[in-house]
Amino acid sequence: ALAIAAWGSFIAGTISIAGLMLVGVPLANAALSFGPPEYFSLMCAGLIVVAFLVQGSMLKAMMMALVGLLIGSVGLDLVTGLPRFTYGIDELTDGIGIGPIAMGLFGIGEVLVNLEQGQEGREVFKTKIDRLWPSLKDWKASIGAIGRGSVIGFFLGILPGGGAVLASFVSYGAEKKLSRHPERFGTGEIQGVAGPESANNAGTGGSLIPLFSLGIPATPTMALLFSMFLIHGIQPGPLFIKTHPDVFWGLVASLYLGNVLLLILNLPLIGIWVKVLKIPYRILFPLIILFCLIGTYSLNNSTVDLFAMILFCIVGYLIRKFGYEGPPLILAVLLGPILEQALRQSLLISKGSFMIFLTRPISAVTLIIAGLLLLSTFFPYMKKRLVEYRALKEA
Repeated sequence: ALAIAAWGSFIAGTISIAGLMLVGVPLANAALSFGPPEYFSLMCAGLIVVAFLVQGSMLKAMMMALVGLLIGSVGLDLVTGLPRFTYGIDELTDGIGIGPIAMGLFGIGEVLVNLEQGQEGREVFKTKIDRLWPSLKDWKASIGAIGRGSVIGFFLGILPGGGAVLASFVSYGAEKKLSRHPERFGTGEIQGVAGPESANNAGTGGSLIPLFSLGIPATPTMALLFSMFLIHGIQPGPLFIKTHPDVFWGLVASLYLGNVLLLILNLPLIGIWVKVLKIPYRILFPLIILFCLIGTYSLNNSTVDLFAMILFCIVGYLIRKFGYEGPPLILAVLLGPILEQALRQSLLISKGSFMIFLTRPISAVTLIIAGLLLLSTFFPYMKKRLVEYRALKEA
């Protein structure tokens, strides 16, 4: 798994850099046709993906997505600038960060679930790591996922708000739907590793396109890079490549070098990462909790973030107990502010008419595809109910 993740990241990163060089400017111009209605439709389609991420009930997944949208609305109102759902806590005016939520749900929450299950009889599978190159069977199973993940990550990375996280979720959902054995996902299926890891890296190359071609940072990381360019008197935009070719090609060369170093560092160290599993749970679990606490506090040096993480670790424990899943909630928290901003901007443009989402071709097509995806998840349920009804009627 770790080896195919490293190779998939390397291949996807190389493809995205080549795409940045070859089609960066045309794709950036195409991205200009995306206005608020198109972004709203795209975010809706992204949330529909939660239907394909779950192992259990799709209804529960949609409930978690709605909870995530509510959490994402905490902070300052995007139009009026007034605080909402902050309850007088000044630190919440910037919203609840994704760090405390993720560390609470997937860090400490996971520790609590494992502690309840008990550690008796658990041991690390002892084997010798004799090869780092995936077998021919592994490549045959994952090469398609790597290719699809590269394309998905690259194109979603171009759109502001898309980025690597959305690309990973969409890639996982696509691989699960295309697989002949979707029930295996979540148990170590190699396509579920290769696709998202590739999409994650490819999204980085795609997010550089709007920065260099339009001067628009698509992600917080790109915004930081944008500010560094400005500090050095370099203005990213349509004339960036022409006026600063040395900076552009130097950055491309560094990205290639970074991909190669990523592979060189990851593969030999796989044996070391595996040895982490041999640490006794009585030592490993307290360390996980400690690192989560330190990491959460270091984000903003805020105790409110610590309380938020503790709250979400309880939430993470409870949702696992009652058969809910965390990824839909995380995805909705990430996309919620972008979706709300696009919705309100669209309604301001149309003077309150929702028809703007259907009269714009790209928006209408995206919503239709999202609706069909949503309906496709209900067809098996409806077919099962119909068979039961006919059996009952005959009886």
